[in-house]
Amino acid sequence: MRILVLGATGYLGSHIARHFKASGYQVSGLSRTSEGDLALEADGIVPLRGDLNRLGTVVDLMGQHDATVYAAQLILQQELDTIAALLKTMDGRNHHFLFTSGTGLLSQRTNGLWSEDSFAEDEPFQPSKYIGLRLETETLVRNAGSSGSVRTMVIRPPMIWGHGGCGHLRMFYSDAGRTGEVGYLGRGLNLYSNVHVDDLAEVYRLALEKGTAGALYHAVAGELNNRTLAEAVARDLGVTARSIDFFEGVRRWGKFETLIGMATCSRSRSPRTRRELGWTPRNLDLLTDIGHPAYRALVGR
Repeated sequence: MRILVLGATGYLGSHIARHFKASGYQVSGLSRTSEGDLALEADGIVPLRGDLNRLGTVVDLMGQHDATVYAAQLILQQELDTIAALLKTMDGRNHHFLFTSGTGLLSQRTNGLWSEDSFAEDEPFQPSKYIGLRLETETLVRNAGSSGSVRTMVIRPPMIWGHGGCGHLRMFYSDAGRTGEVGYLGRGLNLYSNVHVDDLAEVYRLALEKGTAGALYHAVAGELNNRTLAEAVARDLGVTARSIDFFEGVRRWGKFETLIGMATCSRSRSPRTRRELGWTPRNLDLLTDIGHPAYRALVGR
């Protein structure tokens, strides 16, 4: 089977592409630059030059493959318009399409407090007002899979970590590099459920091989609150960790990152993924990523 990964030069997309390649698939990746071409070639992935701002080329490339994994990052409205255009063009063709969402959609603003709410794949929830448009994209993809000829599914990852690529940890290390300390919001009891990027990549393969058209799959391996993470980073760097308020958080991280990342709680579960796909994560301890050279480089260590 020939697989095209959109976003193959990014953190998640590159690991998805490598996992499919290691599993015996023919894998191509969309690339916009010569540097991206070289990175893909180094992993044995066939680079194909294209850009999501030029959908005609992307549609042509999709038509040359049996399956497409969407792991790119666009602003929400552009993402919705892009996915709608791709699905409309591919309608009537025998094709598999896996869309990457995220559990930020489930997030609740708690300003550092823990929330007991935790959501499985198809449980009702109130979408985040900041990224609620993503739910329209999810619904569009799932409806296409359940009613059209394109076999579509949605993967909704929580916080992703592994190999020095966790966005949350990068924020904490960068914070230490700028301020000489690590801040967390309020009591720091809020959290995103998490998964190692290698275990998450396996979910995409299993979904392609075993998944149900129109399905939504989560991928959860564990939970650690923001304060625990901040204190672990502080220990690694030999600095202090302390609570900060929302306004200081905005000054340190920016308003969007503070609202979506540091001020919210997003807890999820993945019973359908485990039951239907037979998925069992192997990497369970996010703290093993602490100290990775990619993080330490952010503070000149």
